[in-house]
Amino acid sequence: VDFEHERREEVIQYIYEKYGRDRAGLAATVIHYRARSALRETAKAMGLTRDAEDALAGTVAGRRSGAVNDDHIRETGLDPDEPRLAHAIRLAREMTGFPRHLSQHVGGFVITRGPLSELVPIANAAMKDRTNIEWDKDDLDALGILKVDVLGLGMLTCIRKAFELIGAHYGRALTLATVPAEDPEVYDMLCRADTIGVFQIESRAQMSMLPRLKPRKFYDLVIEVAIVRPGPIQGDMVHPYLRRRSGEEAVDYPSEELRQVLAKTLGVPLFQEQAMKIAIVAAGFTPAEADGLRRAMATFRRAGTIHNFQSKMVDGMVARGYQREFAERCFKQIEGFGEYGFPESHAASFALLVYVSAWLKCHYPAAFAAALLNSQPMGFYAPAQIVRDARAHGVEARPLDVSHSDWDCTLEEPPCDAAPDAGLALRLGLRQAKGFSEADAEALIAARRAGNARPFSDPEDLWRRAGLGVAALETLARADGFGAMGLTRRQALWAVRRLGPAPLPLFAGLSEAAGEPAVELPVMAPGEEVSHDYATLRLSLKHHPLELLRDGLAGEGVVPAANLGEIDSGTRVTVAGLAITRQRPGTASGVIFVTLEDETGIANLIVWPKMFERYRRETLGARLLCVSGELQREGLVIHVIVRHMRDLTDRLLALAGDHALPAPFRTTTGEARSAYPSRDFH
Repeated sequence: VDFEHERREEVIQYIYEKYGRDRAGLAATVIHYRARSALRETAKAMGLTRDAEDALAGTVAGRRSGAVNDDHIRETGLDPDEPRLAHAIRLAREMTGFPRHLSQHVGGFVITRGPLSELVPIANAAMKDRTNIEWDKDDLDALGILKVDVLGLGMLTCIRKAFELIGAHYGRALTLATVPAEDPEVYDMLCRADTIGVFQIESRAQMSMLPRLKPRKFYDLVIEVAIVRPGPIQGDMVHPYLRRRSGEEAVDYPSEELRQVLAKTLGVPLFQEQAMKIAIVAAGFTPAEADGLRRAMATFRRAGTIHNFQSKMVDGMVARGYQREFAERCFKQIEGFGEYGFPESHAASFALLVYVSAWLKCHYPAAFAAALLNSQPMGFYAPAQIVRDARAHGVEARPLDVSHSDWDCTLEEPPCDAAPDAGLALRLGLRQAKGFSEADAEALIAARRAGNARPFSDPEDLWRRAGLGVAALETLARADGFGAMGLTRRQALWAVRRLGPAPLPLFAGLSEAAGEPAVELPVMAPGEEVSHDYATLRLSLKHHPLELLRDGLAGEGVVPAANLGEIDSGTRVTVAGLAITRQRPGTASGVIFVTLEDETGIANLIVWPKMFERYRRETLGARLLCVSGELQREGLVIHVIVRHMRDLTDRLLALAGDHALPAPFRTTTGEARSAYPSRDFH
């Protein structure tokens, strides 16, 4: 059962209160060593430095990969043949896949009629007032013990906050049930794959599927949610469905029974319920045997058992007059569900959230962006991409400011001289300032309200009225939060640092810096401002880094992302941008999908396995990436097939000036390093 993320704790507490701690407890889950964690453990055990440990862990690409490659280790400057390092690597390879520890399931509750302690040992969890048992979901399934998953969905929180903003600013009361259905404008937006922030369909794979599937009604969204899954992909269901939907392939049904089961999905089984019905009507399964097939298709199984049903299903279909070739193809499709398949009911409930979040994005982009930011961390994109997308949809974004910002991002009226059709503006909240606490934000807002919303005159006024510590004020200054006072980031930081540790009311108005000579502080270059914005806010409203580098890139033939739509398919192009996402799906046969962002939009890259091995460091480590390759177009979907890569992260360093580069811009270096701690303790 999915609940609003912020209310999930209430539900868990309710279960404990209703059933008692002697009849309810969270299930366990067994955590296994992956290659990365195994390398870290053995590096510590062999006395390697933390630097070497980080370098070793960084050689493993993605959580799914278990390969530890000596060549990749040499790229970091370490020698995998050195005896102690080699032993650590050898032990890590042996440990990969071993159980590491017993952990608490994210939300799997075991509920029993009698005392739970009579069935299984119960332990106190690390969290206060929580208990968990020592069995995982597979043990519970084997014993037939009830488990209810109490899961939290961030999008439910986001939708609720968006509804609240719309009610407060537009006077429109909305619920999930009252959002207008089947809105053509929403489906037009979805067909363009304009879905950043939209639930479930914001990934690269979903964005590529939307212009091909062209959803025009709600059930199309049900199929969209279900079809981009490892099960349908590995079962070779995607392309047959798309061909039939577009009229390129005829839809035929070997029998009337299968027509009734598969008509709404054009003869292709996309849901677990359909697989069970096929087993019953075409292969002669009993309902109990079909339920066993469903269990074999259960999601997230490390060791699927669906192959045990192959002979019974294929032979049963042949005995009932179906061609063996058709029966084997049908089972192959169903077999894909052993990896990950969706029940239709689950897909339908998710499709409702897809439609509602898309409707909000389409009609209330400012409220939707604010709700997304106020619900972080969640979703597929960082705050920088959410804000950039909102601005691309005509939303004015205003900076964080101590005189105007609340803790959450809010909506504000447009200026008096704005166009008549100007929408509400998005004001960044204090939550965006990295390291600034909600308690300090509440004190700041309370002080502002106590003064009848009188804005703070200077940092000292804020210090005295809100009672914030200097460290909190420095955080706000670094986040450039004193703009309404006419202070730059550097001026605000200078003013804050001359304050004392705590305000003294008796001497209010007497500045410690009275009589101090005025200081002319050097003006920050645009690149410095942007780098500090990313370091403190994780986004910048001033410039996109690529905007500041565009002149140099244009001289090298780099094409803005927005111009890719005007270039013919098959043309060799060069693009550059911040690498905002990297995906390596288990169904993609080693292909890596990278998304680059520049000041004009995004460019989607496809990195084939051979190219990945050749440009591994650039693919995984570069923050600013320049690639050349072949532009590939299929309808509205555009990709660049990578042929050459360059890591241009050093240009971000130059952009930031002499200051330390913030985390979003950092990359690894190729210099040689020692794997052992220094013996120099001076």
